[in-house]
Amino acid sequence: MRDDAQPVTILVGVDGSTPSLRAAAYAVGLARRQRCRLVAVYVRSLPASMLSMADTGGGAAVNVIAAHDAVEGQLREAMAREVPRLSVDVELLVRTGEPYTELVAAASQLGADAVIVGRSASPLHRIAGSVSTRLVRCGRWPVTVVP
Repeated sequence: MRDDAQPVTILVGVDGSTPSLRAAAYAVGLARRQRCRLVAVYVRSLPASMLSMADTGGGAAVNVIAAHDAVEGQLREAMAREVPRLSVDVELLVRTGEPYTELVAAASQLGADAVIVGRSASPLHRIAGSVSTRLVRCGRWPVTVVP
């Protein structure tokens, strides 16, 4: 707890990938040990603009939305199954947009004291920069990157 007696809030980014699930497991353990609030943020990305132009029938966009729904359903199911036995105050926040932007906005709005994310497995992120690297460079919160 902070000196002003407000509960500490840990934010963890989840997307259903193995690294993000490892980050969530780490965050749950940390929240339990520190007796603090945990907010898991799942960001549903917008369909790419090139996909929108090429997808005149809307089938690809429907598939993207269905995949997001499936991941969100799996996250909610896992939370319903696991959280009660762990004695942790956990909330799932679902947002839509660009992951870095939405994680920063959520952390700011919630007054997060720490941010935990999984390491990116995408080779493209070595060129463009991963969400985890951008969060570390942002420098607003302590960021833990879980492999």
